[in-house]
Amino acid sequence: MGDLIPLFPLGSPLFPGIVLPLHVFEPRYRALVRDLQALPEGSGRRFFGVVAIRQGWEVERVAPAEALYDVGCSAVLQTVRPQPDGGFQVVTVGGDRFRLLDVVVGEDPPYLRAEVDWLSEEEAAEEAAGDQEQVLGSPAAGGSGLDEGLVEEVASGSLGVLQRGVGNLFSRYVTAVAGLQAGLAQDEASEAAAELAGDGEDPTGAAGLLRAVADDPRALSWLVASAALLTTEDRQALLAESATRRRLVAETRLLRRELTLLEAVGAVPAPLHHFAGPLALN
Repeated sequence: MGDLIPLFPLGSPLFPGIVLPLHVFEPRYRALVRDLQALPEGSGRRFFGVVAIRQGWEVERVAPAEALYDVGCSAVLQTVRPQPDGGFQVVTVGGDRFRLLDVVVGEDPPYLRAEVDWLSEEEAAEEAAGDQEQVLGSPAAGGSGLDEGLVEEVASGSLGVLQRGVGNLFSRYVTAVAGLQAGLAQDEASEAAAELAGDGEDPTGAAGLLRAVADDPRALSWLVASAALLTTEDRQALLAESATRRRLVAETRLLRRELTLLEAVGAVPAPLHHFAGPLALN
């Protein structure tokens, strides 16, 4: 059996280190917040699991284990503000990733719970494997005799190249999206971006965000995964990827794809949940 934790399904995944504010209004999740507040502050258990909904909008009306993706992230409670109507405004931050083993539905407590396996050990192993794989390549490449220190040095350097490449692509992407949202044509957005870059201005805030994660490729990968206007499937695939190196490679491909689409279509995609309506009986 895995660790049993409270579960909060949402329309999009949460990523480690990313801030998630929530307006809690449903009675079952009000009960969840009250239960978390009742725990000692130093217990390390003031969190719930966030998992993205794979299908449907009312998880309890279908089989929960089938309606949810199998990799999620813990949301650690930071602040709680009670509201006059009995609800809560809460701020959480993404913690550790987990794999969903089973979903528990019951009346006491009224909210979903899940048995999970934490993926921190898997992530460390995947990171090490990814570093060596990137440098040595396949066994047929004949790199097995390389000095271990040299492997680590080359791996670190190649990760830095990936990090800079994703950072540059993300800056271009944010500028393009901001320009289109402001109603600029593609060529006007490009010109405005060039002028602002020359003036050292950063109206999108992208440069500030990138500076904040300048020395942390893992944090950069989670920032891009959360901020880019990707499909739930794309975001979920990034969350499920344990190795930062492979996550950055995937984000390089995704950002290039999105930039091409922005330039070709000249429109900003809207998240799928914007089109969601009430669940119909048919």
